[in-house]
Amino acid sequence: MEPYSFLLFSLFLLICTQALLHLKDWVSKKRKLPPGPTGLPIVGNLLTLGHRPHESLAKLAKTYGSLMTVRLGFNITVVASSAEMAREILQKNDLAFLGRPIPDVVTAQTNHELSVAWLPGNTKWRGLRKICNSHVFTTQRLDALQGLRHQMMDGMVRRVVDASEAGEAISIGRLVFGTTLNLLSNTMFSVDILDPKSNAIQELKELIWRIMELAGKPNLSDYFPLLKPFDVQGIRRTIKVSYDRLHVLLDEIIDQRLKRRASGLPRCEDFLDVLFDQSNEQSHEEFNREDINILLTDLFIGGTDTTTTTMEWAMTELLRNPDIMAKAKQELGETIGFGQSIEEKDIPRLPYLQALLKETMRLHPTAPLLLPHRAEMDVEVCGYTIPKHAQVFVNAWAIARDPMYWDKPTQFIPERFMGMGNEVDFRGTNFSFIPFGSGRRICPGLTLAIRMLSLLLASLIHRFDWKLLDQMAPEDIDMSDKFGITMQKVIPLVAIPVVVAKA
Repeated sequence: MEPYSFLLFSLFLLICTQALLHLKDWVSKKRKLPPGPTGLPIVGNLLTLGHRPHESLAKLAKTYGSLMTVRLGFNITVVASSAEMAREILQKNDLAFLGRPIPDVVTAQTNHELSVAWLPGNTKWRGLRKICNSHVFTTQRLDALQGLRHQMMDGMVRRVVDASEAGEAISIGRLVFGTTLNLLSNTMFSVDILDPKSNAIQELKELIWRIMELAGKPNLSDYFPLLKPFDVQGIRRTIKVSYDRLHVLLDEIIDQRLKRRASGLPRCEDFLDVLFDQSNEQSHEEFNREDINILLTDLFIGGTDTTTTTMEWAMTELLRNPDIMAKAKQELGETIGFGQSIEEKDIPRLPYLQALLKETMRLHPTAPLLLPHRAEMDVEVCGYTIPKHAQVFVNAWAIARDPMYWDKPTQFIPERFMGMGNEVDFRGTNFSFIPFGSGRRICPGLTLAIRMLSLLLASLIHRFDWKLLDQMAPEDIDMSDKFGITMQKVIPLVAIPVVVAKA
């Protein structure tokens, strides 16, 4: 037998052996598990999910209920598809579901076990969350650095003005990515990470999006653990190049700051200074340079891609709905005034703008299945038992389009959020709207994300009108999306800016 054929045959035997070992456990627990579709031998329900698992799982939930079980290879997976079930997972039993199943692709990152996104709910994770909540993303800290963000927004506006004067079209995603990258880098490091006119912006955008795309790609190693050592799809090897490059970039910035602090130069009072302060106050085991690098990696990857994707969908919906665009521009004109720059202190006075962002995140959630949770123990939910180590998905996409909670759920209607006040906010207190998750695992950078999104959207529509290419009609804009860790547009949005003339 040829070596290659022998290897394939050996892998097949290993898979079959593990399948038999799991069969007894599956049968013994099946009666206690939430109901779900009967899967095929070995592969379970994998083939049913297809390329749009959030939609496939939503359809299955109509048959099997809002708490159902699917078998993905050898993984028992429980899916919550209603606000009530989301509350059971994310609030009532959140301590039991603090764990994360770590995708094989994430292990390609050096020191991945230090990531606040993937750590289990242990002492290390609680310490990192405390640093984020008590020292980094505080109102006082964000307020102190808002001047830097305002400068970045003014720079973006100038770039759009230049494009308008030249009659050039703008890729909204590329523009927002570059601006977001600089917003984050200034908040973290007090410096631009890239020259805004450099082609490196597009290159780095592709690097981070590549990480997100690969991280969201179905990986056989996650469904058949025996295949992990072989990396049969090459996903782990491919993504490691991008991870390593990003780490090198952050290490260079960290080295520069260490030299600055050692030289006695004035503090920058940005996130990096705060993180070094925390490192000095705690033991090396609790928080060190490696922790700082991984935390910054989490913030850059999570912050740039999700913000860019949300903004591209928001601008797409506004261009498709000129009447809604007109209402948003009217609110900005009456509240801010013509030609005035938007500042973060203005955001609370722009309720329709906030409604626009909420409606965008409802209809186009960047993480349709949120990040998966893992049961740390056997948990009883609504009379069913979710076994220890089972992974749990909360289908935020299905919940946000459920007619039980939303009138005309597939239509873009920002007015639905007007008058709700704090009843439906971004903090996951209303489980029919959880774009950032909820409970202890809610996105730690939520407060910064809302500030950046509000500034970006307000700046793009306050000073400019936008025209589609080739006299395209608004209703002809392609709305196709592609599933991954984030839900990106298949065809990027490109439009021509026109500086608004003074009335």
